[in-house]
Amino acid sequence: MVTATVREWSDEEGWGVLDSPETPGGCFGHYAEIRMNGFRTLLPGQQVDLEWEAPGFKQDGYDYRAVNIVPRHA
Repeated sequence: MVTATVREWSDEEGWGVLDSPETPGGCFGHYAEIRMNGFRTLLPGQQVDLEWEAPGFKQDGYDYRAVNIVPRHA
């Protein structure tokens, strides 16, 4: 896992973009990948631990997709 920062998150749509040194251009994240009870949204600027899929995946223009997001603190 790497440390990432939430760039943006849409509560209505349940997805957002996370930035880390290993995912240039951003990583697509979905609420279903958040692995902490009670969390279904993330806040811009929030730090998370992130596991992602390698390039080749395309979602809304992003080459990386989160497969596991663990919020550090809300």
